[in-house]
Amino acid sequence: MSETFDVVIIGAGPGGYNCAIRCGQLGLKTAIIEKEATLGGTCLNVGCIPSKAMLHASELFDEAKNNFASLGIETGSVKLNLPQMLKQKEDAVKGLTDGVAFLMKKNKVKVFSGKGRIAGAGKVVVEGKDAAELSAKNIVIATGSVPTNLPNIEIDEERVVTSTGALSLSSVPKKMIVIGAGVIGLELGSVWSRLGAEVTVVEYLDRIIPGSDLEVAKAAQKILTKQGMTFKLGQKVTGVEKLKSKLKLTMEPAKGGASETIDADVVLVAIGRKPYTDGLGLETVGITPNQRGVIENNHFQTGAAGVWVIGDTTTGPMLAHKAEDDGAAVAELIAGKAGHVNYDLVPGVVYTSPEMAWVGKTEEDLKAAGVKYKVGKFPFMANSRARCNHTTDGFVKIIADASTDEVLGAHMIGVGVGEMIAEICVAMEFKASSEDIARTCHAHPTQSEAVRQAAMGVEGWTMQM
Repeated sequence: MSETFDVVIIGAGPGGYNCAIRCGQLGLKTAIIEKEATLGGTCLNVGCIPSKAMLHASELFDEAKNNFASLGIETGSVKLNLPQMLKQKEDAVKGLTDGVAFLMKKNKVKVFSGKGRIAGAGKVVVEGKDAAELSAKNIVIATGSVPTNLPNIEIDEERVVTSTGALSLSSVPKKMIVIGAGVIGLELGSVWSRLGAEVTVVEYLDRIIPGSDLEVAKAAQKILTKQGMTFKLGQKVTGVEKLKSKLKLTMEPAKGGASETIDADVVLVAIGRKPYTDGLGLETVGITPNQRGVIENNHFQTGAAGVWVIGDTTTGPMLAHKAEDDGAAVAELIAGKAGHVNYDLVPGVVYTSPEMAWVGKTEEDLKAAGVKYKVGKFPFMANSRARCNHTTDGFVKIIADASTDEVLGAHMIGVGVGEMIAEICVAMEFKASSEDIARTCHAHPTQSEAVRQAAMGVEGWTMQM
């Protein structure tokens, strides 16, 4: 006999496990299914968390090697112990995935290890270790996404890698080529650049970080170039040839022209991600993903009664924090409460050094829409704490409506801006004006004062410089 649940969630990534926790808190009998050995999905296991552990460690290595002496700290020879650096990454992952497993128990969520498959209305089959047939009043699809590959390029996760393989290289490559100048490519490329690799980033578009504010993107490219990374923009990759001792990547101008070949020891393919729905049984309930593989929704509900979809598998930005919000909202809707996610206020962060962060509209967006706006900008070079900390690269830009002064967007590049962007998210959620931020006291000296000064700059009364 099958066990009946109020909610069965397929996929235990940030969307799925947060949905499960909220369902448990709301008293819903809940089950979650995960095909991998540990909970947490891509984010905790081979994405956000291990990449941040490597970013942090590589930044400290770089600081110790290149900047400590100027601060009066003499350490002697600084050496890389890559096995230990990889181990501390795995330790961070294990601590957090174990934490998710604990939260499932705490909230009385039953975990099934195996691949979940919808088998008709209200039915889910688990194939694998915990094989079972489950009955569900509500099914939540939270299967996430997988890396997108290029045609005719074979991924082996050793020499030609996705983000997964790039997090576990056994040695520092002499030459690394990153295909794609998006978030993942720049973050992981910067890790291996700091550890000693010669990194070249190849991008189809004529800019890095598509969708971000153009001024921030240009500043980031300039800073990363200064740090040692090379950019080849407007280039279409046509193939990667595997030779015994090296790889040969061939590319040609995206707008047409002569091809060029460059050598590498490792090629990282980081051109984006696509929804993962393989073998999910969608056809049994009449769900058909669109041409991009996305399951569309109406307030998280699919076209099939009682079937919901969240996270990377559906519309909206493919970000862990967006998936978390989706999961909590769906749990509340199932429980008869109000559930909502404002996709206009999902922040984006690139965890390079320095970081990039943004929320809301870019200047390019507003120009295209014909919206009149005002801009305030403040450089970290003029910020007291940034000067003390020798972290003066970057700036904060705040964009407000020209007539109402409502904040329409904020775009930042600088150390710690991934934390600072939350202030703008809260302000925009409450329809704040630039003046509201400008008249809110910020502690001194902090780098967050640059946010206040940028807000002051919208009306032309910046007080530091």
